[in-house]
Amino acid sequence: MSKIYVVGIGPGAYEQMTMRAANALRSCDTIVGYTVYVELVREHFADKEFLTTPMKKEVDRCRLAFEEAAKGKNVAMICSGDAGVYGMSGLMLEIGTEYPQIEVEVIPGVTAATGGAAVLGAPLIHDFCLISLSDLLTPWEKIEKRLVLASEADFVICLYNPSSKKRHDYLQKACDLCMQHKSPDTVCGIVLNIGREGETMKVMTLKELRDTQVDMFTTVFIGNSQTKEIGGRMVTPRGYKNV
Repeated sequence: MSKIYVVGIGPGAYEQMTMRAANALRSCDTIVGYTVYVELVREHFADKEFLTTPMKKEVDRCRLAFEEAAKGKNVAMICSGDAGVYGMSGLMLEIGTEYPQIEVEVIPGVTAATGGAAVLGAPLIHDFCLISLSDLLTPWEKIEKRLVLASEADFVICLYNPSSKKRHDYLQKACDLCMQHKSPDTVCGIVLNIGREGETMKVMTLKELRDTQVDMFTTVFIGNSQTKEIGGRMVTPRGYKNV
């Protein structure tokens, strides 16, 4: 039986890929992925066949992987971060029902939330949630509701896909919604290019975050009411006593 590995390759740097992910890629004949992600791994697996599709061709990309596996190849479908966090594992398992003869195995990776948290310090030590600001597949009205309710419940909020050319003001909108229940002085942080060349981070208040320019390669962290800045790092206490 042919096999497809759905592999989370981590934030970008080869050193941040798990051993299990690297071993899976080494065992494959063909690696399929979004063009940008393929370029992140190509030099480390130069002997493999690479097949790519551009953005917004996710369904075509998945079918391509299954068609290659149907030829008797072992195939890897790669995703940045973790394949199960805004990744391709769900779509691959859905389409996989059309290819019952092909086994699918999902291999986890380091997602932007945990990779970025390590850069910032310790923002996710207590309850948190992930919300994508992309309304390509989710109505903005639903995203708005999630932001308001997560803020009311005092979650730390990690935002994926905070901005793009068409959504240049979405982070500003998100901050305004959060400030319905969070203080403008709430400690926040951003990390750009996690695990890649040009990685940078900055800690700021929610009010300052509202007017900060970000892009699709930025991950945003909005603290809870206990989150604080310690030595330029963002820290959310777990609640231990005598600290």
